[in-house]
Formats: sequence, C-alpha cells, structure tokens
Amino acid sequence: MKAQSFIGELRAFFQMFRKYLRMRLYAHFSRFESVKDVVVDLLYKKRGKYSRPFLHAGMMGLLFIGVTFGPLILKQVDAGESAPDVLPSGVLTSITDYGQGMTTQQGKEVAEFRGGEVIEHVVKEGETVSSIANLYNLEETTILWLNGLDEKKPIIKIGQTIKILPTDGVLHKVKRGETIYSIAKKYGLDAAQAQGIVNYPFNTFVNDETFALAVGQDLVVPDGVMPKNDQLPASAIARVLTPNAGAVSATGAFVWPTSGVITQRYKFYHKAVDIANHSGGNILAADAGKIVVAGWIDNSGYGNRIMIDHGNGYVTLYAHLSLIQVQVGQSVKRGDIIGQMGSTGRSTGTHLHFEVRRGGVLDDPLGYLK
Repeated sequence: MKAQSFIGELRAFFQMFRKYLRMRLYAHFSRFESVKDVVVDLLYKKRGKYSRPFLHAGMMGLLFIGVTFGPLILKQVDAGESAPDVLPSGVLTSITDYGQGMTTQQGKEVAEFRGGEVIEHVVKEGETVSSIANLYNLEETTILWLNGLDEKKPIIKIGQTIKILPTDGVLHKVKRGETIYSIAKKYGLDAAQAQGIVNYPFNTFVNDETFALAVGQDLVVPDGVMPKNDQLPASAIARVLTPNAGAVSATGAFVWPTSGVITQRYKFYHKAVDIANHSGGNILAADAGKIVVAGWIDNSGYGNRIMIDHGNGYVTLYAHLSLIQVQVGQSVKRGDIIGQMGSTGRSTGTHLHFEVRRGGVLDDPLGYLK
C-alpha cells in the first residue's frame, strides 16, 4: 500500500511539474513574440536604414572572433602538420627535433643522421657490437673505430658507454697544419674522395671556398675506415664524337657516363654518384636526348655542367667538367662524348658528379647504370 501511495504521489508531482513548465514556457514565448513584433514593425517602417549598422556589427564580430581564436586554430593545425613520423623505439627520443621546418621527407632524412651529433649509447644486457650497429643502421667497423675496440675480439660490458656516429665513417679531431686532403689520405682516401668530407652537411669550415679547418674541431670523414673502390666497366665507353645527332629517341637504359672509380655513392645529402679518374677522361651521354644546359650558368657548386633531357621523364646531369663539347639545343645519342672530366665548382679533385632525375626527383644513379 505504501509503495502504491508513493508511486501515485510521484506521478502527481510530475504531472504538476509538466503543467508548470508549460505555463512558464508559454509566458516566455508570449513575451518574446511581443518584443519580436515590435522590432519587426520598427524594421519594416525603417527598412534599409539599419542595414549598414547590422552589416558593420556583423563584420566587427567576425573580426573579433578571427583575432581571438585564429592563432589558437593555426597553432593546432601547425602542430598536426609538423608532427614527426614515429621512429624505431630505442634509437633516440629527441631525434625528431632535427626535422622541424622541413618537408616530411627532408625531416625524416635529417633525423636519421641525428642532426650530425655524436650520441652515446649505454650497453644493455645481451647487446653486442653487431646488434648496436644494426640498431643505428651502421657498419660494425664504424663503432669499433670510434670507440677504440679490437676489431678481431671486440669486448663490451653492460653499462659501458659507446659513442655513435651519425653515419658510417670516422671522427677526426683536426690538428695544426692539416687539410681535408691530408685527413682524407690518413684514412685511406684520395683527393677525389675528399669530396665526401666537403659534401657532408654537418661539417663546417673556416672558409667555404678553400675548405680551411679550425684546429681542434671535429670532422666527420664519411666512409673513412674502409672505402669501397669499385671499378666501373669500360666496355660501354664510346670513342666517336658526334656534334649533333639529329632526331633521337631515348632507349630508357643508361650507360656508364665515364670510366674511373666510385668515390662517393648516393646519400640523402649527396643524391648523386661521384666517379673519379686522376687522368680525367671523356664524359658520355648516358642516353639519347637533347642538351638543355651546357656551361657554368651560375655561381653554383656544380661548376661547368651539362644537363640532358631524354624526353621520357628522365634528365641526367654531369657536373665539375673541365671542358664542354656540346651546345644547348643540340641532340646527342647514347654514348656520345659531351665533355671532359674536371674539377670546376665546389670540387676537391678531378671527378664526375652524375645525377639521374626522374620527374624532378633525384634517384640513385647506380640503380639505372648497366
């Protein structure tokens, strides 16, 4: 009986509350309608008179909202766009800071080299030189050389601090009287291979023209421990010079542009391949096409260069030439002589800087050369 009484009282309460709300809402809407009628009548009588004030007030409102909330919105958008890609865990937590202000791809490439910094790794249980090298995408010899470890029996202990270079090579502290040439020679590189020291983006020089060094500075020598001297085949070298080949069509396959030694391969900061030869030599068109650039057209580090548009989306570039033997506008066949190897521009020795551009993007030339 008590439960039924309570339910009945609760039902009565809600019924009265519903009637109360209806009455209050009706009263408010009635007053709103009265005010609205007055305003509408006023605007109808004065139609057009208040349009400008309403327009100005609306624009001021939008301007206020933009000034107040615009920076917050843009900050959120920028934060979302500049968020770095997730990198492998355990490598470096602050690595992503080096990619700020660049495109996503550029940021990733620079981040992989940790802004050029030499970092420290504390050895954990179960780690070896090989596993640490794999963690940082380096050769074992790079870690052994920098930390003075025995190459035959490298011994590391838990808790030991290991220094890690940003790239394969050696770290050298400059002494009085040393130059990039003498440093390159010390680590088994010749004068042409010293170009890798110059091209490494995190090396600094007292004078960018002469590559002068400061005593005591650290200098990274890429590939300075065990340089790879792969000989290029000479069978594809052409001996006949054709001034103008007339109508030509690219074959889609590239021949070696010269003979010599590969002194620097494709890297994120050097998207080309360098081929050196102390005696110089002919530079050949890697494929048929039209000459679109020939000469030292600006003050860039390429020096004398030639660019060939092959008409199939590919463009090849040949830089640091000592002599140019073609003209802009002429066509050449695959294997035609276009110039002579040299050391003009930002160069440390006689070599060819060769690029392959596909749709404006620089690809690894070694993936195309046959």
